[in-house]
Formats: sequence, C-alpha cells, structure tokens
Amino acid sequence: MDKSKVTELRRIANNVRRGIIEGVYNAACGHPGGSLSIADIITYLYFEEMNVDPKNPKMDSRDRFVLSKGHTAPALYAVLAERGFIPKEDIKTLRKTDSYLQGHPDMKGTPGVDMSTGSLGLGISAACGMALSAKAFGNAYRVYTILGDGESEEGQVWEAAMFAAHYKLDNLCAVLDWNGLQIDGPVTEVMNPTPHDEKFRAFGWHVISIDAHDFEAIEAAFAEAKSVKGKPTVIIAKSVKGKGVSYMENSCEWHGQAPKEDLYKVAVADLDKIEESIG
Repeated sequence: MDKSKVTELRRIANNVRRGIIEGVYNAACGHPGGSLSIADIITYLYFEEMNVDPKNPKMDSRDRFVLSKGHTAPALYAVLAERGFIPKEDIKTLRKTDSYLQGHPDMKGTPGVDMSTGSLGLGISAACGMALSAKAFGNAYRVYTILGDGESEEGQVWEAAMFAAHYKLDNLCAVLDWNGLQIDGPVTEVMNPTPHDEKFRAFGWHVISIDAHDFEAIEAAFAEAKSVKGKPTVIIAKSVKGKGVSYMENSCEWHGQAPKEDLYKVAVADLDKIEESIG
C-alpha cells in the first residue's frame, strides 16, 4: 500500500471517529470505546475490501458484513455515512425516538446494514449462515464479521466457530477486536477466553494476528484471508479501546457512556490534532 493510500485511509478513519463521537454525544448515550477501536478495520472494509455500492445497497453480488458486536453501531453508522449510504447529518439523530439509527443495527431500516444484531454471539452465527448460503447457491460474495473480545466469552461464538470449520466456509472472514476490555473490566479477569489464536486453530480456522491500527497490516491480512482455501479465517486485531480520544483510550469507563459537553470538546480537539498530524 502506497503512502498516499495510507494517508487517505487514516483521514477517513479519523472522520469515522468524529462520527462516532458526534453520534454518542448527541444521543447522550451509546458505546464509544469499542466503536473507536474498530474504526480503522471497518474503514478498510468499506473503502477497500468489500464489494458494496451505496447506490444499490441490496445488490445480490455485494459482500455481506455483520457487526456481531452490535452495540458498536456508532462505528457502523459513521462509516456508512462516510461511504455515502446515509446522510452525514443523520448521525446526530442516533438513538432518537424517531430515528432509523437505533442503538443496535437494524437491517430493515438502515441502508447498508445486512443483519440486525445486538445479542452477542448471534452475529457471527448469522454470518456463518450467509457464507453457507453463498456456497449452496454458487454465489461469489464473501462474508465479513467483527466480534468483540468480551463477546468471545459467549458459548454460541464457539458453536459458530465449529460450524464454520465443519462446512469449510473459506468465504467467511471474522475479525476479533482484541482491545482487552469489556464493560466490567479486563477481559482476562472477567471470564478469560484466551488464548484466542490456539482456540480458533483447534476449531479448524486459519488465524492471523495484526495491529488493528496499521493499514498495511490490515491490507495484508485480508489479502491472506482471501487466499485461504477449505477453512474460515479469523483476524485477531490487537486494538486500543477508545482509540483517538485521549481520556477514552484503554478505559473500560468509556465502554458504554457518552461524553458531556466539556469532554466532547476535548474529544473533538484530540481528533483535530490527529487530522493535523495526518497532513
């Protein structure tokens, strides 16, 4: 990936983070920490990796995306706005009573959303079904899903992992957002699901580990996933919860609350500094 492309993606991802902060601030609730940690991955997916068309969100040949950690919907809405699926000004309506941007993704009301999610473990399971359907009907689309590290404590995640390997779903790529924190504290202290890499390999998956904020590593990982035949791939993406906002980084306090005006201004200033550093 050349330098200009990295610069472009960093700028888009920073705008996605702005959208996340704008949404949760105006909603006065939401989940900023885990939304910020996946901003780079979801930016790459929608701007480089997936075959999608904002003018035709339901085209049959599109790649499918399932946000298994559905509470991080602010990230999905922000990238959909950047990609042109929804108007950017609608981000401010997040979680409002009459808004189509609900607290969790709604496939019936939001263009570009392929699966309604929220109950943890269900999203990756639905992604498995989509991937199996593609194989059964001879469709070429790929299926992508992002799940949380806290979510990996759910038994259903491992049932889905067994299912995907059994049916050799090499058209499925899961990303595990490994920021190490959930609402109650460090993931390894709440209910330790590690080692993720050894577990997924034992379940029959191809495993890739990367820095979730390095676009060159992200590009290489998705390219490798496409080359794998006969088994699904999981990308374990080591991330920073709250990435980009100084007081939110590595803090479980910001898993599920919105900043008030003073801290909203700090967040905007932090993202302004990042914009300046991108050049």
